[in-house]
Amino acid sequence: MKRSMLLLFLLAAIAAALSAFGTTLLLARQEGGPQGEAGGSARGLALLGAGVAIGLAGYGAGIGMGTAGAAAVGAVAEKPEVFGRSLIYIVFIEAIAIYGLVVALMILMKVPTL
Repeated sequence: MKRSMLLLFLLAAIAAALSAFGTTLLLARQEGGPQGEAGGSARGLALLGAGVAIGLAGYGAGIGMGTAGAAAVGAVAEKPEVFGRSLIYIVFIEAIAIYGLVVALMILMKVPTL
């Protein structure tokens, strides 16, 4: 088996374990408190939504950054004058992760505190 495939399987297993752990904590938190407590399932789902927002935005930006970064390095190696243009492409891709962070922060500001 190739080393890259092994690494991919390892990362997938880690992601699945973290997802299962987070879901278990979410369900345990919902079951533990009294019914009149502020938050409850709405709070848990809001926290889950914030995590998904930043996670997917970061994942998408990382994939895009890897692809565009590799292409930018190749382009700059052949034509050094395209450095500025390739840097702008990288900045636009990074903005996707920043948008995800902003959405997650907006969700967290609406969540009642502990």
